[in-house]
Amino acid sequence: MTASGGLPMVSVVIPARNEADWIERCLATIFAQDYPADRMEVVVVDGMSDDGSYETLQRMAAEDPRLRVLQNPARIVPSSMNIAIAAARGDIVARVDAHTLIDPDYISCGVTVLTRTGADNVGGPMVKLGGGDVGDAIAAAMSSRFGVGSYFQFGEDEREADTVYMGMWPRTVFERIGLFDEELVRNQDDELNYRLRKHGGRIVMSPSMKSLYQNRQSWRKLVKQFYEYGLWKTRVLQKHPGQMSWRHYVPPMFDLAVLAGLASAPLSPIGPLLSVGAICAYSLVIAAVAARLADGVGARARLWLAFACIHHAWGTGFLVGMVRFARRWFNAERPAKQLATKSVATATRR
Repeated sequence: MTASGGLPMVSVVIPARNEADWIERCLATIFAQDYPADRMEVVVVDGMSDDGSYETLQRMAAEDPRLRVLQNPARIVPSSMNIAIAAARGDIVARVDAHTLIDPDYISCGVTVLTRTGADNVGGPMVKLGGGDVGDAIAAAMSSRFGVGSYFQFGEDEREADTVYMGMWPRTVFERIGLFDEELVRNQDDELNYRLRKHGGRIVMSPSMKSLYQNRQSWRKLVKQFYEYGLWKTRVLQKHPGQMSWRHYVPPMFDLAVLAGLASAPLSPIGPLLSVGAICAYSLVIAAVAARLADGVGARARLWLAFACIHHAWGTGFLVGMVRFARRWFNAERPAKQLATKSVATATRR
């Protein structure tokens, strides 16, 4: 994993689209890394931005030769990641998301963790920035185990995990297991990490890799985010049933049971009564959790709403996905080596 200069060459890759408010701040933290400048490059793949982001990136690339800017006509994250990986020249590929600010030693800590643990992918915890009453409530809900179950969302100790935030991989990982699945508009990182573990790889979450993530700051955007997570999780289930855990099934099964109970009203009053009872019990549980995590009536109410949005948007998306992708249950899983697409081949030829 080492290069001729002693330290491995690191390619920082950023998938981005319409990030005019964030891209300069994100890149500033990358260019401020304590990792040697001559052992690091930055590849940003712009998904056809129309807010001035691409022009800003072109200007910054003209000012710093470490930055290269590519474009992705498909506009989605997995194809941007594949274009970036194909174009990257480093021994290590480190993903950074545009809505994230990394600490000055993030890259050097990641290289150290990779070398020390021998892992195939490492990443840090997702520490949320919040922002305003709604943003802070969403950050608190996402940082709670009750809100989102992935360890990187709330974990504080270094340990092996199923998946991590962003990720840093030896380049050889992609040669071994293939690239990101470009069908998955969401959850492509979960799918890749499952495939990595299926091939015997190890994933480590380390708190030494510090960053700050700007979470959603409106209820509408939060619902949209988790609805899409739930929707595309159905395709992950169809491709890799073993990637799912019991916690993934709880929100959609709860919502389905409540709907079934309410729909049974013409047949019997028992079903609706059970549904109302389940809703009341659920409301009391999240109220108790909110009371433990927040102070003040307003903060607790907003946290209650954030939990409800996360759970039910995800569950609804999953149920919709079961219908939307119903015909794909019998599709054979594509071999990992076939996940590279024409967009990657185009980037490789540049």
